[in-house]
Amino acid sequence: MQQTEAPPLKAWLLLLLLALIWGSSFILIKKGLIAFRPDQLAAIRIASAGFFLLPFLMQRFKTVRRHHWPKLISVGLVGSFIPAFLFAFAQTQLASGVTGVLNTFTPLATLIIGVLVFRQMVAMQQWVGVLIGLAGTFVLITASASGELQFNSFALLIIVATICYGMNLNLIKHHIPDLGALTITGVSLFLVAPPALIYLLVATPFTEQLATQPDVLFSLGAILVLGIVGTAMALVIFNTVVKMTDTTFTSSVTYLIPIVALILGVIDGEPFLIEHAIGMAAILVGVFIANRRARKPRVAPTV
Repeated sequence: MQQTEAPPLKAWLLLLLLALIWGSSFILIKKGLIAFRPDQLAAIRIASAGFFLLPFLMQRFKTVRRHHWPKLISVGLVGSFIPAFLFAFAQTQLASGVTGVLNTFTPLATLIIGVLVFRQMVAMQQWVGVLIGLAGTFVLITASASGELQFNSFALLIIVATICYGMNLNLIKHHIPDLGALTITGVSLFLVAPPALIYLLVATPFTEQLATQPDVLFSLGAILVLGIVGTAMALVIFNTVVKMTDTTFTSSVTYLIPIVALILGVIDGEPFLIEHAIGMAAILVGVFIANRRARKPRVAPTV
């Protein structure tokens, strides 16, 4: 069903909190890659997130029914496990700011998947808002580089990750409406955490690196913050917003992430150009238009 009421203030505040957390995640990935391989970074991130939430799940496992398990495994894979590896490998060749900007393809992927796969009806204003937001991200890309838009094969990894996020958003909204946000997040992460930990300890020289790498504690700390705060806690907030509003509103957080990344860059001494201001303004306008109250709600036909 299409959203018929404007998002509440609580939803906007949670959206801004998510933007702050996830806008910082790209720097944390960059710091984690100092001492660890990208596959190790992803495995540590998923394992720490999954096991961190385990103490909060003991009673919630009882609410999970047999038909929930395949869906929760899918959420764990497409919403966390696969994107974690894709982002880690991509950032070996992409700047963190560029990665954050490419992540803004998520709302468009969410809309397309919602329409084609889940028969979701959306208003024209939502398409307009998404496109304006994307235009703003392209301005940011141009301003942050040498004036030319350049992609390489590693950028495609981020596009695949945004498609995974779009699938995950629609899966949670349309197929798991009867489970709470913490249950969805915690159980789905816990299901993929053991394979990640086993891979880390068996298939990589993790224990050896702990004893030999000079910057290993710094990188490990960055990854643990990324996993516990940027993945576990943030996904609880994220899934809460999905249930409070709709998939288009929630995925709009990806429009705000590049702004956070840009502000952090300025604090770190990077220049702020007029193109940056224009790009950020376009992104905010796009978010506003995409989430205005719809006049005539429509319900997708079911078969």
